[in-house]
Amino acid sequence: MTLSILWFILIAILWVGYLTLEGFDFGVGMLLKILGRDERERRAMLKAIGPHWDGNEVWLLTAGGATFAAFPEWYGTLFSGAYLVLFIILLCLIVRVCALEWRPKINSQRWRDTWDWLHTISTWLPAVLWGAAFANLVQGMKIEVVETATGAVVPASEIGGELVRGASHQITGGFFSLLTPFTLLGGVVTCLLFLTHGALFIALKTTGELSSRAEAFARRTGIASTLVCAVWALWAQLIYSLNALAWLPLVLAAAGLIASLWMGWQGRQGWAFALHFAGIAFAVVFIFSAMAPNVMRSSINDAYSLTISQAASTDTTLIIMTVAAVIFVPVVLVYTVWGYKVFSRRINAKEINPDEGGLHPTKVRDSLQPEAAIGY
Repeated sequence: MTLSILWFILIAILWVGYLTLEGFDFGVGMLLKILGRDERERRAMLKAIGPHWDGNEVWLLTAGGATFAAFPEWYGTLFSGAYLVLFIILLCLIVRVCALEWRPKINSQRWRDTWDWLHTISTWLPAVLWGAAFANLVQGMKIEVVETATGAVVPASEIGGELVRGASHQITGGFFSLLTPFTLLGGVVTCLLFLTHGALFIALKTTGELSSRAEAFARRTGIASTLVCAVWALWAQLIYSLNALAWLPLVLAAAGLIASLWMGWQGRQGWAFALHFAGIAFAVVFIFSAMAPNVMRSSINDAYSLTISQAASTDTTLIIMTVAAVIFVPVVLVYTVWGYKVFSRRINAKEINPDEGGLHPTKVRDSLQPEAAIGY
């Protein structure tokens, strides 16, 4: 196995970490105004993800940084061509951080409702956009090789196995070329998967009526997400995939999601969440398997596709990155597991005082007032 293939696998693992962990964070945010019927329940839902959401985002930062260092041509082509989609996602992530951190600062229901709505919107949008983005990677985009100095397109017949000197891969189709029935269905898939994932997490982390309501919601959305995911995955594998081995993660993803449904109907909340977690993980593995051996596929001409070897950095860079990964990845994994173990207790919404916390709205500008406690 070459270093470039090793790092393609490692980046896939980083995206598995991000989408499985941040997936239930997004789901909880999407359900904040649906499952949370009063202030107590909404605080219980936010407390459930409070200790974890920022740690989960580290996986996204690491995946982006690793792509930049290990595959600069992939990073440059993707971020320059799909910058509008990525900008919207980044903006939503910023708004969500503000909603989580600023909501408890002022003891006003109007203030909290405003941030709850912003939180909800800023989780629905990325949930759809991530799915559309990954569907584009599987389907292929309007990519061509363009001379940097003149902007002229290099004829496909002149493209060999190496990068063309003085030219780069560029997405030339524009924003609307990224929107097709296949990519829009991909957005629906991630949206439904995250909704189910978030409901299963709330069911597992809370008690009483809120837990029961979340469990019932997960059963309904679980059926829809499994069916839609199956249609999209079969479409991807039969029409766009270049790799027969992608059938293996596809089957495992389907098995995980179906087994999660079964456990949910049996009332086994822990198993239902764990199997749904595995289903999403194998779905991400399927996406990267279907892409290989390309990191970005051209829908115009296969000669314009950007392959793993073309996009990779030098061996020296990849060796240094491998040494760093061997040292620090286990540290991140241990920290993550420890964090979930420490905050594993279920939350009872009835024990939460909805009138407690935050500054009085008329005393926000009073410098003598103590800073509002950070909580949920």
